[in-house]
Parts: sequence; C-alpha cells; structure tokens
Amino acid sequence: MKFYSLEGTEAADKRNMAQDYKESREIGIVRIGNGCLYFRRLRKIYYIPYADIRRCFRRVMLVPAKLCCGRGDLEVENLVICTDKGEAAQIQLPGAKAGKILLEELKQRLPDVEFTPEKPQKSKI
Repeated sequence: MKFYSLEGTEAADKRNMAQDYKESREIGIVRIGNGCLYFRRLRKIYYIPYADIRRCFRRVMLVPAKLCCGRGDLEVENLVICTDKGEAAQIQLPGAKAGKILLEELKQRLPDVEFTPEKPQKSKI
C-alpha cells in the first residue's frame, strides 16, 4: 500500500501506518486509525494525522434531481476536514447515518477539535 499525506508532510514510520490502516475502523471510504484519519480516492490512500486537524464537520449538499414522479433534491453527505491552512479535504460519505457515526467517533478521539463550520464573515459593503 502506498500512503499519501494530505498536508504534504511525510510520516516518520510508514510500516506502522500500514498496520494501523489494517486495524482501523472503516466507515465508507474513511478509516479511523490510532494516529491518523485515512481515506481512499481511486487507488491512493490519503492520511492526515489527528494532531493536524483543527476543525471537522458534516456538509450536506442538495443536488437537484428529476425523478420519475417529479422533481426533488438528493442529499449528499460530506465530511470536511480543516487544518491550519484551511479546508484540506471534503470526503463524500455513503449517507447521513455514516456521517453521524463518523462524527461521534471523531469527537471521542479528538476532544480539542471544533466540530462546527466556521461562521462566514460579514461583508462591509
């Protein structure tokens, strides 16, 4: 397995990372390890150490859809991970239940991290 850093910094020991990835809890494409949060994109496995995460939250996007009996909106669940540099990743989840379970698990592992989106700045115009 090949691991890619989300922030561009390399981990000290990739052998332990492979073992941690195998033993981690899987929720959709996200895996919750002992020291890092992992997720898959195509054939790559990205990781971000818990120490780098400053904020994470669920983002639900409504996608307009034309269904057989009319129009409606599909809800697409995403996990957004923010670091000191801003939004580092937006990871699509399989559903609302997976998003809630994942956030509860992260709240237990990361008590010092904020789990709310940042308030938009008011414009002075």
